[in-house]
Amino acid sequence: MDELNGRMIACQILLTGLIAKVANNSPEPLRFLTEFRDEVRAVINQIRISGSHDTTRVRQSALATADELFGLMKPPSTAEAED
Repeated sequence: MDELNGRMIACQILLTGLIAKVANNSPEPLRFLTEFRDEVRAVINQIRISGSHDTTRVRQSALATADELFGLMKPPSTAEAED
Protein backbone atom coordinates (compact mmCIF):
# COMPACT_ATOMS: atom_id res chain seq x y z
CA MET A 1 0.00 0.00 0.00
CA ASP A 2 2.88 2.39 0.77
CA GLU A 3 4.27 1.82 -2.74
CA LEU A 4 0.89 2.69 -4.26
CA ASN A 5 0.61 5.84 -2.14
CA GLY A 6 4.13 6.86 -3.15
CA ARG A 7 3.29 6.41 -6.81
CA MET A 8 0.10 8.43 -6.43
CA ILE A 9 2.00 11.27 -4.73
CA ALA A 10 4.59 11.22 -7.51
CA CYS A 11 1.81 11.33 -10.10
CA GLN A 12 0.18 14.28 -8.32
CA ILE A 13 3.47 16.18 -8.24
CA LEU A 14 4.04 15.49 -11.93
CA LEU A 15 0.53 16.62 -12.87
CA THR A 16 0.78 19.75 -10.74
CA GLY A 17 4.05 20.72 -12.39
CA LEU A 18 2.72 20.02 -15.88
CA ILE A 19 -0.48 21.98 -15.35
CA ALA A 20 1.44 24.90 -13.82
CA LYS A 21 3.88 24.94 -16.76
CA VAL A 22 1.06 25.04 -19.31
CA ALA A 23 -0.79 27.69 -17.31
CA ASN A 24 2.32 29.88 -17.08
CA ASN A 25 2.68 29.72 -20.86
CA SER A 26 -0.96 30.71 -21.32
CA PRO A 27 -1.85 34.36 -21.99
CA GLU A 28 -4.48 34.10 -19.21
CA PRO A 29 -3.15 31.60 -16.64
CA LEU A 30 -5.97 32.03 -14.13
CA ARG A 31 -8.64 31.48 -16.77
CA PHE A 32 -6.78 28.41 -18.08
CA LEU A 33 -6.53 26.91 -14.57
CA THR A 34 -10.19 27.59 -13.84
CA GLU A 35 -11.39 26.03 -17.08
CA PHE A 36 -9.03 23.07 -16.75
CA ARG A 37 -10.13 22.46 -13.15
CA ASP A 38 -13.76 22.49 -14.27
CA GLU A 39 -12.96 19.97 -17.02
CA VAL A 40 -11.16 17.67 -14.57
CA ARG A 41 -14.08 17.86 -12.14
CA ALA A 42 -16.52 17.04 -14.96
CA VAL A 43 -14.47 13.97 -15.90
CA ILE A 44 -14.36 12.82 -12.28
CA ASN A 45 -18.12 13.26 -11.97
CA GLN A 46 -18.80 11.19 -15.10
CA ILE A 47 -16.15 8.46 -14.90
CA ARG A 48 -17.35 4.92 -14.33
CA ILE A 49 -15.92 3.48 -11.11
CA SER A 50 -15.99 -0.29 -10.83
CA GLY A 51 -14.76 -2.63 -8.13
CA SER A 52 -16.03 -0.52 -5.26
CA HIS A 53 -19.29 -0.67 -3.37
CA ASP A 54 -19.04 2.95 -2.24
CA THR A 55 -18.44 4.87 -5.46
CA THR A 56 -19.67 8.12 -3.89
CA ARG A 57 -16.82 8.06 -1.37
CA VAL A 58 -14.26 7.31 -4.11
CA ARG A 59 -15.64 10.13 -6.28
CA GLN A 60 -15.62 12.61 -3.37
CA SER A 61 -12.02 11.70 -2.58
CA ALA A 62 -11.02 12.20 -6.23
CA LEU A 63 -12.76 15.59 -6.35
CA ALA A 64 -11.06 16.66 -3.12
CA THR A 65 -7.68 15.59 -4.51
CA ALA A 66 -8.26 17.55 -7.73
CA ASP A 67 -9.29 20.64 -5.75
CA GLU A 68 -6.20 20.28 -3.56
CA LEU A 69 -3.93 20.02 -6.60
CA PHE A 70 -5.34 23.18 -8.14
CA GLY A 71 -5.33 24.94 -4.76
CA LEU A 72 -1.57 24.39 -4.47
CA MET A 73 -0.85 26.25 -7.69
CA LYS A 74 0.16 29.87 -7.49
CA PRO A 75 2.21 32.18 -9.68
CA PRO A 76 5.97 31.59 -9.49
CA SER A 77 7.97 33.83 -7.22
CA THR A 78 9.60 36.83 -8.86
CA ALA A 79 12.30 37.01 -6.18
CA GLU A 80 15.72 35.93 -7.41
CA ALA A 81 17.30 32.93 -5.74
CA GLU A 82 20.07 33.84 -3.33
CA ASP A 83 23.50 32.32 -3.93
